[in-house]
Amino acid sequence: MATASLNDIVRHCDTLLRTAEVNDWDRAHNGLQVENDGRITRIAAAVDASLATAKLAIAARADLLLVHHGLFWSDTVPWTGKRRELQRLLLENNLAIYSSHLPLDLHPKLGNNAQLAAALGMKRLKPFFLAKGQHIGLRAERRISREQLSNRLAQATGVMPKVLPGGPAECRRIGIVTGGAGAELKQAAVEGVDTFITGEGPHWTFALAEELGVNVLYGGHYATETFGVKALAAHLATKYVLPWDFLDHPTGL
Repeated sequence: MATASLNDIVRHCDTLLRTAEVNDWDRAHNGLQVENDGRITRIAAAVDASLATAKLAIAARADLLLVHHGLFWSDTVPWTGKRRELQRLLLENNLAIYSSHLPLDLHPKLGNNAQLAAALGMKRLKPFFLAKGQHIGLRAERRISREQLSNRLAQATGVMPKVLPGGPAECRRIGIVTGGAGAELKQAAVEGVDTFITGEGPHWTFALAEELGVNVLYGGHYATETFGVKALAAHLATKYVLPWDFLDHPTGL
């Protein structure tokens, strides 16, 4: 059975994803969140770290769980109830957790945005959507009908997107920011796109899309962010000759 060092994997991921350099939301805690005994034999990838995905990783006999949304976003005390159960399972089953949020979103090859853009057939990509002092999304100039783009997004994610048809029937300037960027629709419009692909957004963005003359395709927060962890896990599996699994635990959001 092939074995890799957890420390080696963490150092490689931190360098590859520029973990220390990329600005993120407060308390995102990118990087190693939970360590194990230092040996990795199987990798699992999931969008979210939770009791449910920890159980799936343990069932898959993984000892490293890669996630996009980690365990720590706000105060996580006390460790009682389900939190205590999660802590016990992680320790008893030697499961480490590595989380990467914005560093994984904006990676030019393995990132959620780059991977989704490739799945949609977008080329000649340019930086897009400034957040936290860096561009986290991508944009492309491509003539494609709104209906065809919607169908391509559905094929890429496996989920039929919600379409806000506020813009032209033929899309020409398409911006992509996976996850929950819908509330920042005005910024996307200011940056010059006529079609904005993201995961989810508030109800009021329907009227705003009409006002701004922008199409919005909500592909699902979860569905648009499966790409990065899959790509990172596949990369590590190749580099360290380890098996890996994607743990699908969709939120429907």
